[in-house]
Amino acid sequence: MKEVSTETLFKKRIDNIGLKTIKTPEDIILQFNTKEIDVDWSFAKYKPSDTGKWTHGYHRYPAKFIPQLVEKLIDEYVPQKCAHINDPFMGCGTTIVTAVSRGFKASGTDINKIAYLITKVKSTPIEPEYLNKKIEQLLFKIELLNETQMNLYDKVEPLIPQKYIDKINYWFSEKAKNDLGKILRLIYEEDDRIIRDFFLVAFSHILKNCSMWLQGSTKPTKDFKKRPTNPYIALRRHLVKMYKGNNDFYKVFPHNIIKNIDDYLNIKVGDAKEQPVSDNSVDLIVTSSPYVTSYEYADLHQLSTIWLELADDLTEYKRNFIGTSYRRYENKEPKSLIARDIINKLSEKSNKIAKEVESFFIDMEEVFDESFRILKKGGRCCYVIGNTRLRGVDILNAEVFAESLQYSGFKLDRIIKREIPSKILPQKRDKKTGRFARNDEADTEAYPIEYIIVGLKE
Repeated sequence: MKEVSTETLFKKRIDNIGLKTIKTPEDIILQFNTKEIDVDWSFAKYKPSDTGKWTHGYHRYPAKFIPQLVEKLIDEYVPQKCAHINDPFMGCGTTIVTAVSRGFKASGTDINKIAYLITKVKSTPIEPEYLNKKIEQLLFKIELLNETQMNLYDKVEPLIPQKYIDKINYWFSEKAKNDLGKILRLIYEEDDRIIRDFFLVAFSHILKNCSMWLQGSTKPTKDFKKRPTNPYIALRRHLVKMYKGNNDFYKVFPHNIIKNIDDYLNIKVGDAKEQPVSDNSVDLIVTSSPYVTSYEYADLHQLSTIWLELADDLTEYKRNFIGTSYRRYENKEPKSLIARDIINKLSEKSNKIAKEVESFFIDMEEVFDESFRILKKGGRCCYVIGNTRLRGVDILNAEVFAESLQYSGFKLDRIIKREIPSKILPQKRDKKTGRFARNDEADTEAYPIEYIIVGLKE
């Protein structure tokens, strides 16, 4: 078969999309290589109490961006008082929370069911006195559970998912398993769905602390020396924190939309390629896609998935996640020429990793097509992404995104380069394996900086 030149392929691309101002792969790479850091976008002055304000501290979540980043993008690109903000990879809901806090409509998806639950709870403020009453009722029952003497709640039957009993037995001691099971039983006795979901997020958050999971690990790793936290103590402590966050959020939330929040909040469990909104209806998209080969989100939230029974089959569940090693495409290539060059270089080192990266770029091109569909004319999409290095090959995610957005019909409007002073993201990789490693064992930065790629729908 005759090899097609890069120049010919590029000409076919621009002929197909009809854009005269499209930047070539060479132009894009040069623009990135000469791009200076945008100091105003590093947010270095903000403390954890600032970045974790309101409901943002409800649940741990990897690779989440800070609310100040979303707020700044909205300030720059949404001058109107009424707007629709979308996030196709909503994760723990930073974009969604920020949007509804301003009285905007918010929509989005995430294939991760625990992410959906977290986002829903974080975006729904609860009247403080009512919430306090509900928390006190639950804590009273929990205190009785934690008493050593015989009492009524000794008779509470632990609610332990038998489908995943082997995994639960692996991660939890017998006592922790039964204590958590009793707490879960009491939570499900709550009739108010909003309150029950609030409690379930708190329950999900404490699972790692109460298990033998190696604290801080992004992989399912057991720590045989760990002394897990008492579930009753952990839950009480975290509910107090969540109560304070809700109060702060309730004070700033537009009270005229609290009673009809469903009219403003349109979020679903689903694929980023299929947003639950109509054509030309969104003003701004702010999102951070998965970081290819970083970690398996389904594995990372495995404890929550098994305790809350969010998946019938864990392996099949993982296959739906973009950026996972479980996804493969045959007889299909990315449109991006930068992506294809990366894949070719990787295939010389590891065909398996090359296929994983290829699948990620193909998936993302379809997500960009969906972004173009839902945005209004004049609307913008903002994709937060970082580059890395695997098996000695530079994985230029940001450059690929910048090129691919154009093939979806966007004008490459802006590139923001920002340092990451405190982002919750593994920072070190082993050069040979490409895997994340402890800082004292690794020899390369994973994501020392990141980019915000802004596409404009003209």
